[in-house]
Amino acid sequence: MDEETRPHVAVVGGGIAGLAAAWHLNAMSGGAVRVTVFEGSDAIGGKLRTSEVGGLILDEGAESMLLRRHEAVTLTHAVGLGPDVVHASTAGAALWIGNRLRPLPPGQLMGIPGDLRALAASGVLSVPALARIPLDHLLPSTPVRADVSLGRFVAARVGREVVDRLVEPILGGVYAGHADDISLDAALPQLSGAVRVERSLLRGVRQVLGNGRRRSIGRPAFASLRGGLGRLPIAVAAGSGAHIRTRATVRELRRSPGGWRLTVGSARAPESVFADAVVLATPATPTSRLLRDVVPTAATELAAIEYASVGVVTFVFPRAALPHGLDGTGFLVPPSEQRVIKAATFSTSKWGWLAEQHPDLIAVRISVGRHREEHDLQRDDADLAWVAQSELAAATGILDAPIDTRVTRWGGALPQYAVGHLDRVDRIRRAVAAQPGLAVCGAAYEGVGIPACIQSGERAATRVLAEVAQGQQWVHA
Repeated sequence: MDEETRPHVAVVGGGIAGLAAAWHLNAMSGGAVRVTVFEGSDAIGGKLRTSEVGGLILDEGAESMLLRRHEAVTLTHAVGLGPDVVHASTAGAALWIGNRLRPLPPGQLMGIPGDLRALAASGVLSVPALARIPLDHLLPSTPVRADVSLGRFVAARVGREVVDRLVEPILGGVYAGHADDISLDAALPQLSGAVRVERSLLRGVRQVLGNGRRRSIGRPAFASLRGGLGRLPIAVAAGSGAHIRTRATVRELRRSPGGWRLTVGSARAPESVFADAVVLATPATPTSRLLRDVVPTAATELAAIEYASVGVVTFVFPRAALPHGLDGTGFLVPPSEQRVIKAATFSTSKWGWLAEQHPDLIAVRISVGRHREEHDLQRDDADLAWVAQSELAAATGILDAPIDTRVTRWGGALPQYAVGHLDRVDRIRRAVAAQPGLAVCGAAYEGVGIPACIQSGERAATRVLAEVAQGQQWVHA
C-alpha cells in the first residue's frame, strides 16, 4: 500500500496524549495508516519539556510518572528508553505548617488518614483535630448516592482541619485546585466505591490502602528518565512514524465525504487537509471550539471544564549554600498557610542522576498557582522568583543567591474535575462516539497524570482504527 492510498488519521495536539495516540495507531495497524500530528506551538511534548539551568538539564513541567499504573513505563520501554528509567533516590515529603517542616504522615490516601498513630506523631494536626477524627466510627453514614465534593465529604466525616492541612496541599499538587471543588468520584474512584459500602471513611481508606499495598510491596512509587522526562515525547514521536507538524494550528473541523476536512494555519493563508479519521488531543477549550459545529452537545460540555494556570520556578544553588543537604523529596504548603508557593521539590535529592551530573550543585523546583488564584502568576519573572526564593529560604535555610533561575509559566495547564465530572465526560464521549472516525483524549477526561493521558491516547487510537478498518466509508472520496 503506497503513501497516498493508506488511510490518513489526523491527531490534533502534540502533547503526550496525542503522541501516544499516534504511536498506538502505528503499532496496532502495523504501519497500515498514515498519521499526521498537528501541534500549534513550536515544539511537541506539551507539559513535558527540558531545558538547561545552571549547567543541569531539568524538566520544566512534569518530572515524574506514577508507577501504580503501567501505561507510562510500558510505553517508555517500547520506545527504547527502558534502560534510562530511574526511580526516586529518596522518599518522604514534608508539610510546611507553622513555620516548620513536618513529615507528611504515612498511611494516608490523598491526605485522608488511615494510620492515626503516624498522623499523631507527625504533629501536623492540632490536638482537638486529632480527637475529632475517631468520631467517624460513631457518626451515622453520610449517604453517597451521586458524586460529591471530596473536601466537604472528608470534612463531614473527620473534620475540617484534615482537609485544610492534609488533603488541600496534596490535591493542590495534583490538580492545582481546591478540595471543596474537586469530585470524589473523579479524584478517588476506589474510595468513592468503598464509602458507598462502608459507613466509616477511615475503614474505607484502610481498605483501599490495603489493596494498594498488596499490589505495590517493594515497588517504588515514582519514576523518571535519566536526562529528564521531557525526553519521552520526543522518543514517542520518533517511534510513531507520524508526520509531525509544529506551528500548525487546526482552526476548523468539518465533515467531508468519506471523512473529515481540517483547516490548518492562519486565516490569511489557510490550508485544507483531508483525514479519514481524527483524534482531538487538545485541552477542553480548543476541543470545544473545533466541535462547536460538528458535535455541539460535546462542545457545550467541554466549554464548562475549567482550568488552573501554574508556574514553576527552578533554582540551582551551590551545594555549599546548604552543607547538610536537603532531606526527602520536598514539601507541600497548605493554602491555609497563606504562602505564595504551594510546593517545593528537592530535585537533586530526589533524583540521583541529577546529583551525579554536578555533585557541587543543588536544584530546587518551586510550584506556584492554584485554580482561581492566578494573581501571583501576574508578577513579572524577577518578582515571582524573589518571592519564591524568600519563602524557600524561610522553609529550608538556603540564604545564598542562586547561580541560575528559570521561570516557566503554564497557562491553563490543569483541568479541574468538578463534582459531576465523570458524568460530563460520559456525555462527551457518547456524543463524540456518534460521529464515525472521531475520538478525543487527554487530561480533560479521566486523569491528569502521564499514565492516564497515555491510556486515553491508546483508547482514542483503538476507536478510530477500528472504524478506519470497517470498510468502504473510509475510502477517500
